[in-house]
Amino acid sequence: MEMMIDFSGGSRVDAHFGDFTVATDQPPVAGAPTPFAVFLSSIGTCAGIYVLGFCQQRGLPTDGIRIVQRIHSNYSGMVEKIDLEIQVPASFPEKYRDSLIRSAELCTVKKHLENPPKFEVTTKVA
Repeated sequence: MEMMIDFSGGSRVDAHFGDFTVATDQPPVAGAPTPFAVFLSSIGTCAGIYVLGFCQQRGLPTDGIRIVQRIHSNYSGMVEKIDLEIQVPASFPEKYRDSLIRSAELCTVKKHLENPPKFEVTTKVA
């Protein structure tokens, strides 16, 4: 997979891949989130994809289900802990609640954070 990152003006930095553009801004003055906020949101939305898939495979309604993500940072601003709380309505079958947790833990973003990739940054005259 290849992404093209470009500078859209001001402090905007956008990522383009496939037919998509993810706009970011630092600070978020142009109506776009910061790159770090996009990164953090990928954790909860990835877990959400797995929870959604679990429910759809079993014909369980997703109305009223949501994930609350809480970020805990240390004194220097580094993230130390991320909580994902899957909120379900009272009508959601209790026998599936632990399975929802297990499905959210399959999130690809979470797995990559647990086993981070190596980074290589270079320059090239275009």
